[in-house]
Amino acid sequence: MKKPNLSRYIHNLTMLIVLLSFAACATISSFDQYAYTRTTSLKVDALNTMSLATEDYTTNEKTVQELQTNLQKVYEYEKNRPKNEITLQLWDKLLDTNGHLLGGFIRRWQNEKKLNAVFVQEEKKIVGEAFDQIVGLESHKIKSSDIKSN
Repeated sequence: MKKPNLSRYIHNLTMLIVLLSFAACATISSFDQYAYTRTTSLKVDALNTMSLATEDYTTNEKTVQELQTNLQKVYEYEKNRPKNEITLQLWDKLLDTNGHLLGGFIRRWQNEKKLNAVFVQEEKKIVGEAFDQIVGLESHKIKSSDIKSN
């Protein structure tokens, strides 16, 4: 019985890693400065709007509608980027009106008219972390300049 050649094994393993790296690059979009900037900006807008939830919803309805419009614009942008399914899934969770993130928070505020300050502060932490996940994913994507230099 022939023993496996160690250098051949290392070569095959290296080739597998290279192929998997290319496959990973092919399944996720590259870094997009606009998406990164808009998402970080929307995080601030969302958290500031959430702070208003201790007040009557109808008083702040215009602010909420502006936020939702801006969120929809970024969502549409993200939806139409190629190979962006993972980011889009994160946005879906964030905006789901039946969920426990921003979409659900806004729906609850609409239904209850005012929310408890402690609840609002805790939800802001959770929603902020959800935005951070989206921003973190975007910031860790391969920048097109990195691809060109390779």
